[in-house]
Parts: sequence; C-alpha cells; structure tokens
Amino acid sequence: MAKKENKTNAMRILDKNKIPYRIKTYECDEFIDGIHVADLNGDPYDQSFKTLVTVGKTGGYYVFVIPIDREIDFKKAAKLVGEKSIEMLHVKDIQAVTGYIRGGCTPLGMKKQYPTVINESAKIFNEIIISGGKLGIQIVLNPEALAKATEAQFADVTTG
Repeated sequence: MAKKENKTNAMRILDKNKIPYRIKTYECDEFIDGIHVADLNGDPYDQSFKTLVTVGKTGGYYVFVIPIDREIDFKKAAKLVGEKSIEMLHVKDIQAVTGYIRGGCTPLGMKKQYPTVINESAKIFNEIIISGGKLGIQIVLNPEALAKATEAQFADVTTG
C-alpha cells in the first residue's frame, strides 16, 4: 500500500481550489529565516516570499506576503488596510491566531481568512515560493493563483 502523503492545510486548500503547485522540502528541525532557506535551496531572494502577520490598532489581524530580503513599510501597510497603525504580531501569539508556527506560517489555510496583501513585486514572476504550512516544506505557485485562493490584493508594502 502506498504511503499517504502528509498534506498541510495550505496544500488541501490549493487542491480543493484546483490550483497547481509544487512542493520543495528542506532539512529543518527549528526555525530558520527565509534567507537561509533560500540559500539552502539555491532560490532567488526576490522570488521567495515570507508571510508576516500584523495586528492593527483596532485589534484586527492582517497578513502581508513580501520578499524575504525586504522589510514591511508599516505606514504604507497600515494605510492600505485602513488602520491608523499596525505592528508585528508577537511570536508567542502566531500559533493561536494563525494555527501555524513561526517559520511555517503561510497565507493559505490560517484559522481565519484575514485581509491579505501580496507585495506587487510578486506579479513579475510566473511562480513564487512561500512557506508550505510546516517547517521544512515550501509551496511553489503562481502569485495570481495565491491571490485568488487567499482573496488577497497586490500592493507595494515594502520599504525602499
């Protein structure tokens, strides 16, 4: 009998929506940042994206998907989501809010579908790389398909 493939919530959502994707794996026992993961896999930084979860002054949560070597522009991001200000969600709260752990957080399949923004730089690629919902797993997919699956908008939310 064939071994059942372990699917993450993110993969199940993509399957349900018939969105094509590929899986990449890497060796990892604990959190390592996206730059180290890209270096391990030989992936370009501008095509590799991290998922940041923020909280606004109103208490609302917002998800931003940005290149791993870029920083979020909190002013631009807050304005875009209609908040006076936003800040990073504290690491200790990530799992409670998203259902994912640090380093395995992906915009797909969180406990709730929070307003999501994908940095507009993703649109120049046919495929981008995001976390697969678990340490050691990444998903490679079309950015427009990711936006559709997460009801995300594209906007410039990085510094510089």
